[in-house]
Amino acid sequence: MPEITYVRGDATAPQGKGVKLVAHVCNDLGGWGKGFVLALSRRWPEPEAAYRRWHRERADNDFGLGAVQFVQVQPHLWVANMVGQRGMRTGSKGVPVRYEAIDTALGAVADRAEELGASVHMPRIGCGLAGGRWSRIEPLVEQRLSRRGIPVTVYDIG
Repeated sequence: MPEITYVRGDATAPQGKGVKLVAHVCNDLGGWGKGFVLALSRRWPEPEAAYRRWHRERADNDFGLGAVQFVQVQPHLWVANMVGQRGMRTGSKGVPVRYEAIDTALGAVADRAEELGASVHMPRIGCGLAGGRWSRIEPLVEQRLSRRGIPVTVYDIG
């Protein structure tokens, strides 16, 4: 089983050869304006535009916790918009991160990565503004991706 590779760097500039899938967590409110999504939008306009359209048309699609939208940004590069947080603020129900939704979304990412023959690249998803703990998310990444033989690289800005 391949281990998760940890590197210092920028997940919007994924390292290595072949097809790559950059996975990150979005909220379920249609908001895109803080955290890792800003770095994504600086590099490519398509993920934000696709996410906003997906949210706007949610009555007619699968938008919601656990859903994933795959957006191609270059011939061998995709972005996975994973809906893994409820709302944007810590409140009476705790932090916005939803581990079950991230788990479900990672399963869909694994399926697409296998179809594409892609490696998966991500920041420490769900651990920034979403308020999650990597100690809870890392086992989900290992179970859903690494155990299926999908190479995963996690980027820490350094």
